[in-house]
Amino acid sequence: MAELIGDDFNLLQVMSRFGIALGFGDKSVDEVCRENNVDTDTFLAVCNFVSQGLKPSFDEYMSLHVESLLAYLRKSHTFYLDFLLPGIRHMFVEAVDCSTRNEIGFLILKFFDDYVAEIKCHQDYESDHFFTYVENLLKGVRPADVCLQHFEDDHVHLDHDKLIAQKMADLKNIIIRYSPSSANKDLLNDALMHLCRFEKDMDIHTRLEDTIFIPVVSMLESQVEVNDGESEVLANETNEKDPLSQREKEIITCVVKGQTNKEIADTLCIAMHTVLTHRRNIAKKLDIHTPAGLVIYAIVHGIVKVEDIKDLQYS
Repeated sequence: MAELIGDDFNLLQVMSRFGIALGFGDKSVDEVCRENNVDTDTFLAVCNFVSQGLKPSFDEYMSLHVESLLAYLRKSHTFYLDFLLPGIRHMFVEAVDCSTRNEIGFLILKFFDDYVAEIKCHQDYESDHFFTYVENLLKGVRPADVCLQHFEDDHVHLDHDKLIAQKMADLKNIIIRYSPSSANKDLLNDALMHLCRFEKDMDIHTRLEDTIFIPVVSMLESQVEVNDGESEVLANETNEKDPLSQREKEIITCVVKGQTNKEIADTLCIAMHTVLTHRRNIAKKLDIHTPAGLVIYAIVHGIVKVEDIKDLQYS
C-alpha cells in the first residue's frame, strides 16, 4: 500500500474517501483493505481509474462492490462541501479584500459562492435521490415508478452541469484577469491552484460515476425485481389516498409558484425532459391541465400554503 500511494500522491484522497487512514506500515493493499472493510477489487479499480484513467474489464466489473463505491462517492461529496470548498473560500477571503469596498474582491467571493451553490444543488440531488435509490436496491427494494435510466439521463444531459462549468470558467477568468493589485499574491495563487485542482478532481469524480458506478448499479438493478406482494398492496393503498409521488409534489409546488420548466429543472437539479414527463403524468393523474387548477389542488391538499402564492397571478 505504501508503494502504491508513494507512486501517485493523488491516491491519498482515494484512500481517505474509502475511510483508510495512514500508518499502515508495510502491509499489502489487500491487508489494509480487509482491515478497513473495503473491497480490495473495488479499491484498486478506483485507483486505476483515478491514476491512469483505466476502465475495468467486464470480469472486473462483475467483481466490484456497489456498497464500497457508494461509500466512496458519499465521502467525496462530504469532503468537497464540508472541507475543500470552505477551505478555498477562506483562502480567497484572506488573499483579497472581499468587502463591498473592493468591488472586484466582492465579485470574486460572490462568483465563488454561486459556484459552490450549484455544486451543492447537484450533489444534494445525487445524495438524496440517486444514492437513496441505490441503497434501496441493495435492500432488495425497487419501486415501479423509478429506474436507473432516469438518473442516468439526468447525469448525462443535465444543463446544470454546463452551468457549473460556465460558472467555474467565469470565476477563473475574473481572478486571472481582474484581481486587484493589493491582493496577497501568494495566497491568491494558492487559492486559484486549489480551485483548479478541485475542478480536475470533480471531472474525475463525474467520469467515475458515469464509467464505473452507473454500470455496476445497472447490473444490480437487473437482479432486483420490481416490488410486488405485500409491498405492492401497501403502495396501492397509499396511491389511492395520495396519487402523487414526492417528486410530482415538488414539481407542482414549483409550477404554482410561477416557475417555467427551465426554472423547475434548475431548482430541482433534473433534466428538462424529466420535468416535462412529470408534468404529463401529473395532468394525466389529476385531469388538471392549467396552473390555476393546480393551485387549487395544491392548496386543498396541503402541498402549498395560500400565503406562499398569494401575490402570483395565473391565466
